[in-house]
Amino acid sequence: MDSDAIVVVRRRANGIQLGELEAIYIYMHRGEDGRFIITHGVGHDRVGRREGDMAVYEPIKRYEHDDEERGMTDPMMMKKNNISIDHDEDVEMAIHQISKSTSASSAATAASGAAAYKNVSHEEAAAAPASLPSKLRQQQRLVSLDVFRGSTVAIMILVDDVGGILPAINHSPWNGLTLADLVMPFFLFMVGVSLSLTYKKMSCGTVATRKTVLRTLKLLALGLFLQGGYFHGIKDLTFGVDIEQMRWMGILQRIAIAYFVAALCEIWLKGDDNVNSGRSLLRKYRFQWSAALIITVLYLSLLYGLHVPDWEYQIPGDSSSAPKTFSVKCGVWGDTGPACNAVGMIDRKILGLRHLYRRPIYARTEQCSINSPDNGPLPADAPSWCQAPFDPEGLLSSMMAIVTCLVGLHYGHIIVHFKSHRDRILRWSISSSSLIILGLALDLLGMHINKPLYTFSYMCITAGSAGILFTAIYLMVDVCGYRRPTIVMEWMGMHALMIFVLVACNLLPVIIHGFYWGKPQNNILSLIGIGK
Repeated sequence: MDSDAIVVVRRRANGIQLGELEAIYIYMHRGEDGRFIITHGVGHDRVGRREGDMAVYEPIKRYEHDDEERGMTDPMMMKKNNISIDHDEDVEMAIHQISKSTSASSAATAASGAAAYKNVSHEEAAAAPASLPSKLRQQQRLVSLDVFRGSTVAIMILVDDVGGILPAINHSPWNGLTLADLVMPFFLFMVGVSLSLTYKKMSCGTVATRKTVLRTLKLLALGLFLQGGYFHGIKDLTFGVDIEQMRWMGILQRIAIAYFVAALCEIWLKGDDNVNSGRSLLRKYRFQWSAALIITVLYLSLLYGLHVPDWEYQIPGDSSSAPKTFSVKCGVWGDTGPACNAVGMIDRKILGLRHLYRRPIYARTEQCSINSPDNGPLPADAPSWCQAPFDPEGLLSSMMAIVTCLVGLHYGHIIVHFKSHRDRILRWSISSSSLIILGLALDLLGMHINKPLYTFSYMCITAGSAGILFTAIYLMVDVCGYRRPTIVMEWMGMHALMIFVLVACNLLPVIIHGFYWGKPQNNILSLIGIGK
């Protein structure tokens, strides 16, 4: 079988960096009917050297059948055959015709095949053709995004398992920021980055919208199943939920809402402008920024402008006593305390008290726990609202979660439109620093950093922190090539949803706990000291 190999090389930074080359390989062979068949893959070329003014590279995969064919894949033969990389061009095609395929039609087919894939980048994982081998499709993934996602999953597991022992890393009881408070916005940020890469090339907006709706519904259904109350805990082998008391909101539900709105913005709110600078980038996506501004203004108007009246709630008693009723005095506008904020009021009015999270985060505040910031008995003078249901993933606070997702879109757009490492890192650093400075300034001015309310200052600082960490991981993994130390995090990032379902939602411990000998207390988890 006759074969050719075409290598298309894209410069990744000003003055090609040896060992960090993005390359697109197009392999062509003649089929039995005489026509040429073209397949392609995207790889990371880490082998290269400089000889004088010539950069000589060795592609990831070799086809060494003979000296003449090897001229396309061997660095020494590349020099011998005058195949080089021009530093003044973003893309150069090094084409080597073997002697068995010298016809003009073959050359034309080769050139058109190379041109067809001229603008493919290794980050385009979501758009990888199904015909590509799995190894090549994996090479197209943005590795730093997987590592970032895996690192966030690791932080989530750490704070879930150790947060009770170390309250300093557990969720802040109300105002303030801890390690655990970074997890949710980091996931939302990554959703935005991924969306920009997924939808950067779209053939039909209607089809993309239909897929977005289906994915959103799947996430909502999974969230209701996992966090709606169907499972009763690791030690409880019963299951089932009273629909009249099912929790409607949750982590996956919030992600689904943010994903849905951000995806629609990415599908339908794009300009036709060419991007060659930061200003043109903002102009192309001006409608998305307008949507983020409208959502932010609406959130702030509701948070500080709604009147919160007095309200009541009940705590069920035991079988022999009636429920206890507590009254909470409010009658205020714009309060951001635990008892009288607009976030809780909207959830109580729309979702209903019986459908909210029953273990409020503010139960660990000094007013509600003698062991604050850990859980503990109520103080003697505890206010009436300490045991009131409150959902940390409520409706109004989810509006700012959407904005976090839109910020992630911006970082993804920088990947799509700027191919230089230097440009990407510079623009990410400026955006991240600006967000953090703005968030700190707002906190000093009285808009406190608060996760349960998802305040604007909290959104700015956490989104900026996500940008800083993502930039650092990108520099380490995609620029410097240090992948081996992060291989575990990369794997966790590629399977983040599975790990969340099995570990963070305790599904795996519940399943294991269901297998016991003699009595439920005799199981593998109890044997190794878990769940006692």
